[in-house]
Amino acid sequence: MWLKPEEVLLKNALKLWLMERSNDYFVLQRRRGYGEEGGGGLTGLLVGTLDSVLDSTAKVAPFRILHQTPDSQVYLSIACGANREEITKHWDWLEQNIMKTLSVFDSNEDITNFVQGKIRGLIAEEGKHSFAKEDDPEKFREALLKFEKCFGLPEQEKLVTYYSCSYWKGRVPCQGWLYLSTNFLSFYSFLLGSEIKLIISWDAVSKLEKTSNVILTESIHVCSQGENHYFSMFLHINQTYLLMEQLANYAIKRLFDKETFDNDPILDDPLQITKRGLENRAHSEQFNAFFRLPKEETLKEVLAIDKTNDSSKSVIISIKGKTAFRFSEVKDFEQLVAKLRLKCGAASTQYHDISTEVSIRSDSIDPSDNAEVRSLTCQRECSKTVNTEALMTVFHPQNLETLNSKMLKEKMKEQSWNILFAECGRGVSMFRTKKTRDLVVRGIPETLRGELWMLFSGAINDMAANPGYYAEVVEQSLGTCNLATEEIERDLRRSLPEHPAFQSDTGISALRRVLTAYAYRNPKIGYCQAMNILTSVLLLYAKEEEAFWLLVAVCERMLPDYFNRRIIGALVDQAVFEELIRDHLPQLTEHMTDMTFFSSVSLSWFLTLFISVLPIESAVNVVDCFFYDGIKAILQLGLAILDYNLDKLLVCKDDAEAVTALNRFFDNVTNKDSPLPSSVQQGSNVSDEKSSHVRVDITDLIRESNEKYGNIRYEDIHSMRCRNRLYVIQTLEETTKQNVLRVVSQDVKLSLHELDELYVIFKKELFFSYYWCLSCPVLKHHDPSLPYLEQYQIDCQQFRVLYHLLSPWAHSANRDSLALWTFRLLDENSDCLVNFKEFSSAIDVMYNGSFTEKLKLLFKLHIPPAYTEVKSKDPSKADELSEEELLYFSQLHVSKPVNEKEAESVKNSPEKDKGKVDIQAYLSQWQDELFKKEESIKDLPRMNQSQFIQFSKTLYNLFHGDPEEESLYQAIAVVTSLLLRMEEVGRKLHSPTSSTKGFSGTVCASGESSEEKTESRVEKDPSSLREEPQWSFAFEQILASLLNEPALVRFFEKPIDVKAKLENAKSSHLSSRTKM
Repeated sequence: MWLKPEEVLLKNALKLWLMERSNDYFVLQRRRGYGEEGGGGLTGLLVGTLDSVLDSTAKVAPFRILHQTPDSQVYLSIACGANREEITKHWDWLEQNIMKTLSVFDSNEDITNFVQGKIRGLIAEEGKHSFAKEDDPEKFREALLKFEKCFGLPEQEKLVTYYSCSYWKGRVPCQGWLYLSTNFLSFYSFLLGSEIKLIISWDAVSKLEKTSNVILTESIHVCSQGENHYFSMFLHINQTYLLMEQLANYAIKRLFDKETFDNDPILDDPLQITKRGLENRAHSEQFNAFFRLPKEETLKEVLAIDKTNDSSKSVIISIKGKTAFRFSEVKDFEQLVAKLRLKCGAASTQYHDISTEVSIRSDSIDPSDNAEVRSLTCQRECSKTVNTEALMTVFHPQNLETLNSKMLKEKMKEQSWNILFAECGRGVSMFRTKKTRDLVVRGIPETLRGELWMLFSGAINDMAANPGYYAEVVEQSLGTCNLATEEIERDLRRSLPEHPAFQSDTGISALRRVLTAYAYRNPKIGYCQAMNILTSVLLLYAKEEEAFWLLVAVCERMLPDYFNRRIIGALVDQAVFEELIRDHLPQLTEHMTDMTFFSSVSLSWFLTLFISVLPIESAVNVVDCFFYDGIKAILQLGLAILDYNLDKLLVCKDDAEAVTALNRFFDNVTNKDSPLPSSVQQGSNVSDEKSSHVRVDITDLIRESNEKYGNIRYEDIHSMRCRNRLYVIQTLEETTKQNVLRVVSQDVKLSLHELDELYVIFKKELFFSYYWCLSCPVLKHHDPSLPYLEQYQIDCQQFRVLYHLLSPWAHSANRDSLALWTFRLLDENSDCLVNFKEFSSAIDVMYNGSFTEKLKLLFKLHIPPAYTEVKSKDPSKADELSEEELLYFSQLHVSKPVNEKEAESVKNSPEKDKGKVDIQAYLSQWQDELFKKEESIKDLPRMNQSQFIQFSKTLYNLFHGDPEEESLYQAIAVVTSLLLRMEEVGRKLHSPTSSTKGFSGTVCASGESSEEKTESRVEKDPSSLREEPQWSFAFEQILASLLNEPALVRFFEKPIDVKAKLENAKSSHLSSRTKM
């Protein structure tokens, strides 16, 4: 690698470097201790340790080239190399291209300037294709070189950044370097001859947190596959932790949570991930979440802030990307510019002609006329069906003539908000102050609730950006029939059934339209239980279109991943809630031995925002706070409820008693200021028996939650969400694995531990395929909603890699063909994918099968549907197959025609009619599976001539390199000759006139059997196969013949050390992918 020329004092370096080559202008040196026997003794160990700890060029490579001029003590380092081959290449280039030119210069200074310029030019040329895009490209290139040298990862693995730190191995800290790349966390240390190399894939991380104790003041704790790792002594630990957190969550989304990742195109290309990009993304996400902005909004880097000299009082803000914004008629614009420059650290730019600097794009602001006309037309057409006012105004209009005390309080609340609007503005530009929060805690007036929900949630931005969208979606979704619409219809009458609005067709129809429209908009979520309860409350206080956009804001932004198939978001927030309970209510944690109680109780709190457990008149106040404060409000209220009931919970003997205590509390939560009629209120309808319990006002409860737990910060919740997301998804993956192993273990002889190891390797291969292949469709097949066995499946290319790693027959010369045939045999449904159960069944036979089972597997590999003739296009590669050839042969099927097969699969499918599940078909499949009889050897078809020849070849290849190789070759020659004679006799008995002279084979002196002669004859004259009758063998014949040869029986019954094989596969898995 060429280096930016830097001065080196050779006098101080002689003890660490040894001279290898030199001429008048250049010196090639080797690092002391490298390439010497015993590591160069004590000096070599000390030098190696120094290289690992210090941040110098020496830590990168053991070879370097220096530029020198005669009579000078100062040398310039211009190149380094990881091995002798690399540095020799650089040396040869210098001698051929530079040395001849240097003789023309008169002075040493000119020579040095020329060499420096040439080397910088080479570096710039290399940089065009390099990943080094950081602030200090030179140091980053050095780190990249060491990263590639130390860990041997594929060149596509993108290094994001690196840090100096200590890794704690037991109680001893090891100083080294931590490398963060797109798919791995890697650490390297070399101290006094002891090398530590650690590679952890991000997708295996289940816990990532900052910790501190007596020994480690502040460290980063990483838990991967049950092993704990601690890193400390960072210069900027918060920055490091943030990047690690982002990379881990990125990997988790990409590999396990495709629903979320597909909606996030920013990180779609791992090669474009940089340290600065990740930091900017984190700030942008935090900004969007805080201000409830749409996902499309991003923070832009401000480059300059300026003002115009004319009378327009304009402020011009220039951002990255050659765009500028001009704000005219700004009050006190000069002071504003000064303050903004101070805040942003932005410079002023010289505007020669202001009109050329500011880009005015009317086309980007105004939508096309056609689109506008279309949306307006659609709105008019659908206005007949879509409600244009909130249901509350229809079913509970406020009667100004009969003002009672509650209505007067409601009017006073409205007046308070109007005063706030006058002071702080109204709409999106409204300032939010402590006074705003106090008014929200007291409860938003019913007439303003819809407007303020839209404002606080950010739904107002979505609706303004998509005029007419809801009307279009309603029209398109009308009449659709699928699983989501069926579930919606089933739940419509269960949504606030006691409220008059949902006892009428008006409310039910509006609810149906909103839920169906959302299911149409976001089919990945579709419809989830609890959405109906939430939407019904939104419709009470907001117009129908507003309720739709509020639902969008809740499902897609405020409660991410809550309403997908696995409700990951809700599980994550429950884990956050448990963490907050441990921090704020330790006495409750000590009493409750099992924290899962809080998860089971609080799930409905989070999914329905307390609407399902609190009376409706109290629940709407909670929704007010939720739209203002987000999930923070729900967490705070949950803590306040547990705190309020602390004494009762501490005396509960079991979970059932605790649930009863909490339910009794919820029944007694009231809202004394609610203007809702008593017929609608639920809190006032409690029985006399319960009225003896203490009533709690919701306003007091919310105020108390703010006072006690208001110090919980948004940043802390975000960090806890990221941390617990890793744990939740890894727990779900572990559950999937355990279920798969439980099913598979019933059919194989492998132990549970061996199956566990095999599953890890199987899944890791799937992920490796996706790490460095962006267009790879592998994980498109990963669907968490599928049965456990079908969630992860591998294709033929991945199967070949695993076959080479794990199969005891992988040393065979035709191993690619064997892998292909095995894959075709396992792929019974011809979808070119194999699941873990099918994969493990084949591996189990190879490892633990009896002589008969192993032979049967080999026999089936050489007959259809597994067998297909394989020939590589490139003769130089012999039996090796390219990826394209492997894919082609794996897709060749000899079974039923595709259209016939598809028709049959549709006919037998339990899900054949528009997503309707046929339970009878499932039961029938299950019964067939239970009573599936074991395949008899008599059911196997006969093996024909060409297949038998290939079968014999495979056996010869398998025996290569075995200690009993000669006796095995002799045995197979005897068996082959015997089988051919038996077949000849059989055909003579059935057809005496047949010409069979060409097939009467005998074993040659060299051990060559007659089947090999037959093969050569067939190659010379293919037409002879048509002229002479075909011979074939049954499996029983081959089995009986082979059983007579003890050498063959010993070979196939030789025990295999499964544990050692799996350990070797795990250790060499990554390196095997790198070689590919």
